[in-house]
Amino acid sequence: MTMEKQKGKGYQSGFVAILGRPNVGKSTLMNALVGEKVAITSARAQTTRIRIMGVMTRENLQIVFLDTPGVHHPRTKLGEYMMSAVKDALDGVDAVIVMLDATDVRPTDIEIIRKYDALGVKCALVVNKIDLVNSDTLAPLLDKLSVEKADAFIPISAQKKNGLDRLVKVLQGWMPEGPQYFPDDMITDQPERVIVAEMIREKALRNLRDEIPHGIAVVVERFKERPDKDLIDIDVDIYCERKSHKGMIIGKGGQM
Repeated sequence: MTMEKQKGKGYQSGFVAILGRPNVGKSTLMNALVGEKVAITSARAQTTRIRIMGVMTRENLQIVFLDTPGVHHPRTKLGEYMMSAVKDALDGVDAVIVMLDATDVRPTDIEIIRKYDALGVKCALVVNKIDLVNSDTLAPLLDKLSVEKADAFIPISAQKKNGLDRLVKVLQGWMPEGPQYFPDDMITDQPERVIVAEMIREKALRNLRDEIPHGIAVVVERFKERPDKDLIDIDVDIYCERKSHKGMIIGKGGQM
């Protein structure tokens, strides 16, 4: 539920969906733009399962970013749900960012660019992870991609925060005049319980062996502040697909 706050003439606001293949850096980009961690990241594809909203508020500007699950051809019920989240995120947006990984550009990326160019909204083609490729490789890659139809073409490093000022400037030029949808101090629409559950799932994805698939779900059962201390007691249940995974998740002697 948005809380619109009327601003004077010249205030700009809008919604931008971040699209791309799994693991190209969409969540890292949104965290960098918002200025705080609101979406989890890992080296595994399809880390993001749900649409997560991040709010960037600056003087005379508010952009609401929608971080979406990686665009892919779903083979499971979870995959189908994730793709429906992508479609939902595109409803009513003012612009889209299509992200590519400079270290691993595939034909699928070009399909995504051309598919979402047809949405009829402004499209920024953002090439991420430019810090991980040398200039001899990067220059011809950028030349090759520059022929694709897009309203802006911006190489960045979301991890190093290079190129983000230019990206924000471009997006600001596309945002219509509008109200401030969310308060200055609001950075996401996700409740604290959801963020806690996602951060625990992130640690599981980063630390568990390759045998543990994405079939892990985290549910916060209790989230209670202590009245006498600046502490929060959190009880969490972790669900896994197979009984054989349970021991790996717990670890020897509960070490994991």
